[in-house]
Amino acid sequence: MERSLELLLALIATMTIIHLVHAQDQRGFISLDCGLPESEPSSYIESVTGLNFSSDATFIQSGETGTIQTYLKISLKPYRTLRYFREGTRNCYDIPVEKRRIYLIKAWFIYGNYDGLDIRPKFDMYLGPNLWATVDMQKLFNDPTSEEMLHNSTSDSLQICLVKSGTTTPLISSLELRPLGRDSYSTKSLIDPKSGSLKLLERIYYTNSGNEIRYPDDAYDRQWTPHSQLWLPHISTTSDVSDGGSYKLPKAVRQNAATPTNASEPLTIEWTSENPNDQYYMYEHLAEIQDLQANETREFAVFLNGHSFSDPVTPEKLEIITMASHTPRTCEGGKCSLQLTRTWRSTLPPLLNAYEIYRVIQFTQSETNEKDVVAIKSIKHAYGLNIINWQGDPCVPQHFMWDGLNCSSTDISIPPIITSLNLSSIGLSGTIAAAIQNLEQLENLDLSNNNLTGELPEFLGNIMFINLSENNLNGSIPAALQRKDVILHGNPRLFHPGTSCSKSPSKKFPVAMVACVATVVILVAALVLFLVFRKKKVSTVDDPQLGQRMSLINKRFTYSEVIKMTNNFQGALGEGGFGRVYRGTLNDSEHVAVKVCNESSPQFFKQFKAEVDILLRAHHKYLVNLVGYCDEGNHLALVYEFVPNGDLKEHLSGKQGRPIINWGMRLKIAMEVSQGLEYLHDGCKPSMIHRDVKTANILLCEDFQAKIADFGLSRSSPVAGETHVLTVVAGTPGYLDPEYHSTSRLSKKSDVYSFGILLLEMITNKPVIDVDGTREMSGIAQWVRLELERGEITKIMDPNLYVDYNSPSVWNALTLAISCTDPSSANRPPMSDVVTKLKACLASENLSGLSEFC
Repeated sequence: MERSLELLLALIATMTIIHLVHAQDQRGFISLDCGLPESEPSSYIESVTGLNFSSDATFIQSGETGTIQTYLKISLKPYRTLRYFREGTRNCYDIPVEKRRIYLIKAWFIYGNYDGLDIRPKFDMYLGPNLWATVDMQKLFNDPTSEEMLHNSTSDSLQICLVKSGTTTPLISSLELRPLGRDSYSTKSLIDPKSGSLKLLERIYYTNSGNEIRYPDDAYDRQWTPHSQLWLPHISTTSDVSDGGSYKLPKAVRQNAATPTNASEPLTIEWTSENPNDQYYMYEHLAEIQDLQANETREFAVFLNGHSFSDPVTPEKLEIITMASHTPRTCEGGKCSLQLTRTWRSTLPPLLNAYEIYRVIQFTQSETNEKDVVAIKSIKHAYGLNIINWQGDPCVPQHFMWDGLNCSSTDISIPPIITSLNLSSIGLSGTIAAAIQNLEQLENLDLSNNNLTGELPEFLGNIMFINLSENNLNGSIPAALQRKDVILHGNPRLFHPGTSCSKSPSKKFPVAMVACVATVVILVAALVLFLVFRKKKVSTVDDPQLGQRMSLINKRFTYSEVIKMTNNFQGALGEGGFGRVYRGTLNDSEHVAVKVCNESSPQFFKQFKAEVDILLRAHHKYLVNLVGYCDEGNHLALVYEFVPNGDLKEHLSGKQGRPIINWGMRLKIAMEVSQGLEYLHDGCKPSMIHRDVKTANILLCEDFQAKIADFGLSRSSPVAGETHVLTVVAGTPGYLDPEYHSTSRLSKKSDVYSFGILLLEMITNKPVIDVDGTREMSGIAQWVRLELERGEITKIMDPNLYVDYNSPSVWNALTLAISCTDPSSANRPPMSDVVTKLKACLASENLSGLSEFC
């Protein structure tokens, strides 16, 4: 809720003398002075309120501190300093709280021209993964402003985040949390956190001469605004009035009230709803503070927009009662009118001491699985990681997912789970963190190229794929880690149990050492001979690490085995630039696809190595899996998992007898392809650019799950601080980024362009290049833009979709495709945004007929 400067100054002016002897218990209070200078004590008692404030520095790892300019006369110390965030998109406070406790959370924001730029900011505020409020300080008279809510904590910590939504810099002056009574504000939305939390709209008490009230007069530090109206006579008493039980209302609130002059008139409270669907909870606090005559009665009912809010009530003498709505209410037409109306039995008008109105904030996105959050925080602490985006919820919102993580893609109502952790090449030291075992659904772990020491823990055996190469680990390799999908090279002190170089008793040391040295000499000689032979046989390509890297893949096949598994190269599945692809069989049962190089040249060997290199490091459910390889003389072959449903291009055209897939399935496939590309761009270390995204390279499993294939043209992404890499232009015409084509500057946005073309092809089922001259514009992106300008949607849509294109998700996907194919890479969204938008499209699409075909 916003508070004007006048209200805050009035509060300061009236709270100049506080009798600390009457101060309430502050147990559980968290009062953070954001930006408190390091030169001052880390905590202090604020002289006006008596509240104990402390520095926010221990609750956040980022941000800079500032002080408001002196023209803004703020005497309350916590509001004179601030913390602002120029770096990072999301910066979060991590605050310990009591689980399943309702908290009043209040944040103050005072710009005060601290930076001398006179540019007030606008930004978003999140609680965990959900939007709490948009803080707009660009409006007139809202410096300072505040946001306040009631929230039931679902875990033992809260992440309160400030998020950039534009070009201005987020800031915060203070952050205050107050635990409330367990029996107060017990509405459905707070009892069940999935139903949302409550954002304060108004908190008013009636008085003629009262002042702003907060702690210590209010035990929970609620802020009460005095309110008076000429047509509402105010009454008061000096007698003691009960404090309302668990609500603990301030004395001044209890001893003052308002009542209409005309007994037949209702007492009316009105406000405007920003959205007609907004839901509200209302709390009316009242007590009979007048001495009634024997023939006088006071009874009234409460109505919201004419609908009964409660049964008739008679206020208790000097006893506060609270009339609360236990279910949320909406206001028809966005106009809200709460009326206290006397009944026919009453001789007196209604009476009201105070009221509170809250709007429901729907928190629909579930937080990351609590056990995973505890585990990843422990890992962060164990390695002393200070990564700028390792703040807030680890997995959601997805576009804020922590670097190096991948999480399960589930319904927003189900807590996401961490499935992949990549901390490669970031300078880790010490042993492998024990907390990793608490990531119970972890499938991929990459801790390569660090300085980790110690032995390999047994719990790593539960993880599907592990890369621990290039560290300094020691000891024997547990049996559970002697697998094909565990990469351990570059750890010279690791050894397999039972090898000739394992430790022996001291009396046999000379013999063992001689045996080890001899073994090493033989191996080195063999390796030298192999490299010399390889250099002569294949090409002038110099890659001494290729044999070592390829030996880490699942299996190396001989050329005779390739001949056998393909039945002497029978059953060709297709042909590409690298060579033909054949269907094969392993062990008389496992079906595979075998890509055989059709010539031995430096270019083809380079593509062979590129594909091996990326599939060695990249493991994702939407990327095709590499089973093994053949590298024998001039014979090069790659053996993949067999993907039985052909490629996407066949299913769009209906070729090879493939069924033409409907819109719901197309949307699902597009989302899976985008997630695979997002992994290459942001989850793989180093990140990769596919460089040949097209429908022919999207394979479909039996259940139509997408698999990205053909990584022969892939390249590493630009390193930190660079936007592109210069490379020879390669790719497929029609899908090729025009900016990359004209400048040779390759970036992740080149894949985004190709994906946009792929998405347009899925929507239109038209060729990406019109070679027959039947279209005014040969390129599909230019043609779609032209037809959209003309409003010719029927010419764009694939006729096989029939009426499916009336779905809003089609329009959203079409808009996304147009943005992806913008001629300027700077205007294209990152792949993470593409994933988010496609998920939103899919969520809005009725997928009940997903397995049916048009």
